[in-house]
Amino acid sequence: MKSFFLRKLNDKNRLLVIGVGLVLVGVFFAPIWHISLEAPQYPEGLGMQIWVNRVIGSTPYDLKNINLLNHYIGMQEIVSESIPELLFMPYVLGYLIFGALVTFFYPRIWMVCLGIFNFAVLGAVGFYDFWRWEYNYGHNLSPEAPIVVPGMVYQPPLLGCKEMLNITACSYPSIGGLILFAAVFTLLFVLWRERKRFSDEI
Repeated sequence: MKSFFLRKLNDKNRLLVIGVGLVLVGVFFAPIWHISLEAPQYPEGLGMQIWVNRVIGSTPYDLKNINLLNHYIGMQEIVSESIPELLFMPYVLGYLIFGALVTFFYPRIWMVCLGIFNFAVLGAVGFYDFWRWEYNYGHNLSPEAPIVVPGMVYQPPLLGCKEMLNITACSYPSIGGLILFAAVFTLLFVLWRERKRFSDEI
């Protein structure tokens, strides 16, 4: 019997794989992550959205006000051009979409496993890079800042909410991030279905 990993996907699973590729296109048109700030001077809250190639405010003035808060506590200004990862993230996403397309035309189980591996590695690297970016912004503070609290750092949370002085920062995946998670789970579902089909044939 042919090795499990060399077997062809059935037609339904091929459609699921190409569906993953099509849905991933939506990540170009939706924010991946959202960071919100609540402070007494901004009771309505401020929001920042991280897209695949840029960082913007949830409203036209939010990012400007976030950078104003950052200035007072000595954090660097947040601008898309200062984040080099945003230059190649669209190509990473394009690579994942291309992988789904290739798997549709060359439907082998090992290709699905490769896709899951790519998501796992890129996800781990992405989360680490995001954490490092937050760490640098929250720890590398200007000593000339108008407000200096000895020993205080302002690293936003990677996931969830965190109190920093009188500011509450929350960090959660947005629509694009949910699409990425759904894509991974769909590939895992395809692999599970193929494994079950293989077991039933033995």
